[in-house]
Amino acid sequence: MTEILLILLFIGLMAIGVPISFSLGIVAFAGINTLSHIPNIVIFNKMFYGLNSFVLLAVPLFILAANLMNHGKISAMLIEFSVALVGHIRGGLAHANVIVSMIFAGVSGSSQADTAGIGKVLIPAMEEQGYDKGTSVGVTAISSTLSSIIPPSITMVVFAGVTNVSVAALFFAGILPGILLGFSMMLVVAIKGKKLDFPKSERVPLRELLRLFVKSLPALITPVIIIGGIITGWYTPTEAAGFACLYAIFIGLFVYRTLTLKAIPSIIVDTLK
Repeated sequence: MTEILLILLFIGLMAIGVPISFSLGIVAFAGINTLSHIPNIVIFNKMFYGLNSFVLLAVPLFILAANLMNHGKISAMLIEFSVALVGHIRGGLAHANVIVSMIFAGVSGSSQADTAGIGKVLIPAMEEQGYDKGTSVGVTAISSTLSSIIPPSITMVVFAGVTNVSVAALFFAGILPGILLGFSMMLVVAIKGKKLDFPKSERVPLRELLRLFVKSLPALITPVIIIGGIITGWYTPTEAAGFACLYAIFIGLFVYRTLTLKAIPSIIVDTLK
């Protein structure tokens, strides 16, 4: 009977619009109160030890690294290079959307950060070029899911922390499937683009393409530094996340000069939210 009441409570909370996280928490505490034979101190100790994980500390740090890149306009530079690279192909902006998501996934591991950083630039650009809103939003949303597969995936970090398996092994296993899935998305875009006559841009001169490549190189090598260091054992995922934050601050302050020290506290607050 208790289980049925808890399920009904969860359904009721969801029906009135309570966020899923709060609904699960309320139902969990309600269920705990029915376990009279278990001391409360044991329950809270379990909660503390569950959260006191060095591996899980990587989650907010990777999100912070992504937010630093977004606020420092570094993601915009990746977009500019990707558009120059494939913009001349039929459906070029949609292809660029997928490519940037693949690169950005190797930095943040967060679909939300991917959508926020890329969507606010590419969705308006795609609509302005002639894509309908459904296609613009759809490509952005589906390509952002690559962050759950391509390392450093936050989903993999959480899974490793809960199940006590190797994060490096999970990351290594996710590289090839993530890349293949990204190319599969581009194949779908190519087929749909030919069928629906997606727009394309003029080909960028090779000199300009090389200039954009050199300009975006510090951002392009970020995934290589993060993933390569974890797989080779140079540092742990949490240390890699911390390094990603420092690297994003460094290139934002000193290389691109698009980030200010005054902006960093507000970026941290946004990450905590």
